[in-house]
Amino acid sequence: MSQSESTDQTLMNRIMGFFGMNEEDEQYDDEYEEMDASSMSKSKNNIVSLHTQKNIRLVLFEPRSYEDSQEIADNLKSHRPVVVNLQLVRRDQAIRIVDFLSGTVYALGGSIQKLGPHIFICAPANVDVQGTITEMLQENDPL
Repeated sequence: MSQSESTDQTLMNRIMGFFGMNEEDEQYDDEYEEMDASSMSKSKNNIVSLHTQKNIRLVLFEPRSYEDSQEIADNLKSHRPVVVNLQLVRRDQAIRIVDFLSGTVYALGGSIQKLGPHIFICAPANVDVQGTITEMLQENDPL
């Protein structure tokens, strides 16, 4: 082994040591990759998707105050769509709840749609809501 090869090997060992690796780790990784490739070829017919949901539960919610919006958000985080009826809360609280839920569905990649007066559907990213419901325009109702 020449001096440049020795220097290169020492430099490589230092770099690998910096990242917490040594030659034994590298050999183990090679053995693991070989073992993994052989086991995958045997089990190609046993592939199961972990992200399938057979039953999606739709949650109906009638918040009584702004504090209830966190429970609605928890359902959305659990990939459950929620229909929210805001008829039981004051107008200012309803606006705050819709603002909070709008931010939640945006962060989760979902959607929020108005179904009727004071009724909204919030859907996470795994639920696709199709179609629209036309509404009679009411000038007094900004929700």
